[in-house]
Amino acid sequence: MAAILAFAGSNSSTSINHQLVKYTISLLENHEHQLLDMTHYPFPMYSVDDEKQKGFPNSVVELKESIAQAYGLIISVNEHNSNPSAYFKNVVDWLSRLERKFLDGKCILLMSTSGGKRGAMGALEVTKNMLPRFGAEICSTFSLPSYHENFDKERGILEESLKKEHLAALQAFLERLK
Repeated sequence: MAAILAFAGSNSSTSINHQLVKYTISLLENHEHQLLDMTHYPFPMYSVDDEKQKGFPNSVVELKESIAQAYGLIISVNEHNSNPSAYFKNVVDWLSRLERKFLDGKCILLMSTSGGKRGAMGALEVTKNMLPRFGAEICSTFSLPSYHENFDKERGILEESLKKEHLAALQAFLERLK
């Protein structure tokens, strides 16, 4: 059994990436997991001056500890203008200042979704290239295009080929955790 930490790179209360993460962990069997709702993790915009004057926000320290205790992470990043959201980048900035290799040895299932046909592939690619700098191993990836046509909160992924691709990505991630 492995402890898996799951969250979206969005602080929106209506995050479709959070819905994808929630669905993904509902498929886990025999794995301890924790789903974080990032709306409960307020992070001020990173500033060297704030870090020097005020130190690290409690939410940053708490998130870093949760990450340290996990064997693997499931993260779904949202996209703003073909990049990860400023919120997610800010989270990474704070965490990397607290400990440069805050993802050291962590196997990650990296996902993305959007309402568009590319499924936030821009944000996925940027994040896939960024996180290894902090020690992460990207064990598997998945992008869900056209979220509103391909996903239902009750039934999950609707399109059969996308459902199979998602399950294969999850399975590859779980195999790497062992």
